[in-house]
Amino acid sequence: MKILVCISNVPDTTAKINFTDGDTKFDTNGVQFVINPNDEFGLTRAMWFKEKQQATVHVATVGDASVEPTMRKALAIGADEAIRINANPSDGFFVASQLAEVVKQGGYDLVIGGRESIDYNGGMVPGILSSLLDMNFVNACISLEIEGTNATAIREIDGGKETLSTTLPLVIGGQKGLVAESDLRIPNMRGIMMARKKTLSVVEPTETSMATEDTKFEKPAAKGAVKLVDNVDELVNLLHNEAKVI
Repeated sequence: MKILVCISNVPDTTAKINFTDGDTKFDTNGVQFVINPNDEFGLTRAMWFKEKQQATVHVATVGDASVEPTMRKALAIGADEAIRINANPSDGFFVASQLAEVVKQGGYDLVIGGRESIDYNGGMVPGILSSLLDMNFVNACISLEIEGTNATAIREIDGGKETLSTTLPLVIGGQKGLVAESDLRIPNMRGIMMARKKTLSVVEPTETSMATEDTKFEKPAAKGAVKLVDNVDELVNLLHNEAKVI
């Protein structure tokens, strides 16, 4: 089985977010970037398939040279090869189109992406990718088992979980639950040294139109002042007459 894990290079959740050029561009100065958490769950599951079923695991991303440390981390975790598509990932359709070309060229049986990235929260790339490739698709996937060309997946739905049976080739949008958080891997020194010898290929993007364009960013409104109350009657009065929520 040949697996491609799609990686997003995202700001660490502790990073302070700012914008430049009249709030039209994200300010990357001083920001630490990491593997998108949903993608990390997917990568860890792919490593399980590698170890238990001798799968080959590649990782791919769309980005400039600044994303290569993140790709090297994925290699250090255990991926066999990395592919960087040399373009700015500014649009979900564009990203999915570029990844689709990698999948077509590589002949992958399973494509694992995160349900969404934690920066733009678009939640669109895995679905668009499956449509472009005409492959089966399971989103919000929290469990995946594969036997031969048959796959059993569990996904979250409103109010519960749904178990699905499908076949390869398959695209999934993975998330927390695909593996236990305790199973996530931190690269060790041996993995880091081996990653330096693994292939990190750089390919040029195919010509694809942008379907959307970011025009402006805006931070959430600042939180208002906090009022402390001493008794329930005063709290009820404030909720009713001031906040008007009851």
